Amino acid sequence: MQLTSTHVEKPPSTDPKPRRSGFRADIQGLRALAVGIVLLYHLWPNRFVGGFVGVDVFFVISGFLITSHLIKSPPKSWRDVTDFWARRIRRLLPASLLVLFVVGVATYLVAPQSIWVDTGRQIFSAALYVVNWDFASSSVDYLAADNAQSPIQHFWSLSVEEQFYFVWPMLIGLAFLVGKKVGRPKQIVGFTVVAVFLASLTFSVWYTIVQPAIAYFITPTRMWEMATGGLVAVFVIYVRPKRLPFSSLIGWVGLAGIVAGTFLIRGDMPFPGYVALVPVVSTALVILADSRGRFSVLPLLSLRPVQFLGDISYSVYLWHWPLIVLVPYLSEKLGTTENLGRLDKAVIILVSIVVAWASTTWVENRFRKTSVLSTPKRTFGFAVVAMALVGVLGLSQMWVSDRIVEQNKDNLEIAMSDPNSCLGAAALLPSAKNNPKCDDTESLQMEPAAAKNDKSKAYADGCWASEPYTDRPECTYGDGEKQVALVGNSHAGHWLPTLERLAEKNDWTITTFLASNCSISTLPQDLGTPEGVKGCQDYSDWVVDRTTSGGFDAVVTSERQSTPLDGMSWEETEKKAPEGHENILQSWVDAKLDVVVVRDTPYPGGDDIQVPDCVAKHEDELEECSGTPESWHWMDPLAASAKKVDSKHMSIIYPEDWFCPDGRCEPVIGGVITYFDTAHITATYAETLAPQFNDRLRKTGLDTFD
Repeated sequence: MQLTSTHVEKPPSTDPKPRRSGFRADIQGLRALAVGIVLLYHLWPNRFVGGFVGVDVFFVISGFLITSHLIKSPPKSWRDVTDFWARRIRRLLPASLLVLFVVGVATYLVAPQSIWVDTGRQIFSAALYVVNWDFASSSVDYLAADNAQSPIQHFWSLSVEEQFYFVWPMLIGLAFLVGKKVGRPKQIVGFTVVAVFLASLTFSVWYTIVQPAIAYFITPTRMWEMATGGLVAVFVIYVRPKRLPFSSLIGWVGLAGIVAGTFLIRGDMPFPGYVALVPVVSTALVILADSRGRFSVLPLLSLRPVQFLGDISYSVYLWHWPLIVLVPYLSEKLGTTENLGRLDKAVIILVSIVVAWASTTWVENRFRKTSVLSTPKRTFGFAVVAMALVGVLGLSQMWVSDRIVEQNKDNLEIAMSDPNSCLGAAALLPSAKNNPKCDDTESLQMEPAAAKNDKSKAYADGCWASEPYTDRPECTYGDGEKQVALVGNSHAGHWLPTLERLAEKNDWTITTFLASNCSISTLPQDLGTPEGVKGCQDYSDWVVDRTTSGGFDAVVTSERQSTPLDGMSWEETEKKAPEGHENILQSWVDAKLDVVVVRDTPYPGGDDIQVPDCVAKHEDELEECSGTPESWHWMDPLAASAKKVDSKHMSIIYPEDWFCPDGRCEPVIGGVITYFDTAHITATYAETLAPQFNDRLRKTGLDTFD
């Protein structure tokens, strides 16, 4: 969150004892409150459940201060606009780019190799202040949902504000110029701010319902929050310069609203949307009240510790999150616990404040006042060079990781081409017991960074139907006579490498019918939006029609129940969900298709173990990343319903022993990492399972697989 300078010119005041010009102690106190609740939320998310609203507080403050400045000194030329941008650069970029540089170096030194690519890409986009769009893109990627936390996740809000700062002076300047021409500059400026507020709020409410994950990060859904601060500025400067009656009460109501939002707003609520009105309006009330009396919020917000935290709040925001994310990696390297305890959290708070004070004193303030950047030309030159250096750091991190991954990929392909290889699931074959090459199957042959991107071709080929499931891609692999449909969500898609390897050998053509998150079922699932719920059901109906009338010989299907049924708890879903698959399975059987249901694989998703990251941290003690069939077990309504279908055309394959040999579910088998996230099989391990999978298919007795 960007915290703009507090030392800006304030609207004329009627206070008989005016404070020093341009300083609002209440706003400085609001900054302290905002960064405080964000910090507490990140350390204790289960207690301060709505602490993320601190970002919204910052948005309103920024909108008020910047709009106040622009209204009092409206840009009248491009020089005025560039001067504004230059001031923002001197204020914001030095500290933020320093943090990005330190995070890049620290990630290389202490974080597992498996997060280098993502972090490097995010550092690059954060240096350009567009990382919020990167996070928006990955937020709708079902497979990215389990990614390790990014040490620069918090930069999304900085990007939103920088984009606001880029557009806002041009918009206000244009409105002022048009207003002067028609003789009504105040009205046109006010109308412009109101129009942005209404348009953005309307879009935010709608888009938060339609695409809640994307809506959280993108600028159009957040502009209204900064425009709210702009509305307050317009009101106090143009409409009512005097303080309001009952200002003390208004201030306390606003402060209470912010505190209430911190504890009552939850992450599962649609946000920002209309829910964000609580912190936004509350912040606007505190600023609008400008209360100064003995019983106002000012004495509380003016306390010296509060003001100190407000002074350094921008740097506290910058530094605290990388510490929270990276300290556990450092602790693990030093042989201590990787989980943050109370003492660890207290130290993080203390270090965040100390480093923020140093950063404010020696970076923010120095660069803001330095004569070296006294002109816009010099300032922009500095920005280009500094952003380029940090961007190159991010790209180099990606390049190093990519080189490691490519080399590892080549080595794995060579190993798989060896008929006597014990790579992956080959180490589980009976022949491995007499193969001297299989004596050491625990040595890691796959780099964790390579595992994170070791996915089936369905991803690169765009074979997924995604919400709202109106696009229905089909992908075809092989050119055999027997037509096999691979149907399901991502837990069907991760079997594609196995089936591909068997297609040429068994004269198959594989056609995929794959959907992200959506299970092929007749019952509605809770997919977050009405469009998603209906779209998934329509897609399921289409898949059944397409596969029963499309000349297919067989269906191979698998599912993960990743969301509960619409309006039901998980317990209710486990009982009810099998009914949603029975009619679909029966339709395939009635169409004389051979149907193979692959029971969902055991996986550590419920334990939040990101397998490649865990392996990278515990390469010498992989038991930290393993589990039992009981702990890695999850419901499978599809397999449960298949048991009820009595037909010679139906069979079930149980893959548990391929992942949990000897009663222990392993993150690495035959030197290959088994999952590329918390639940999806790596393509390499899936390929090495082809012999076992083929053997099971033949034992089903189904004609297609004889």
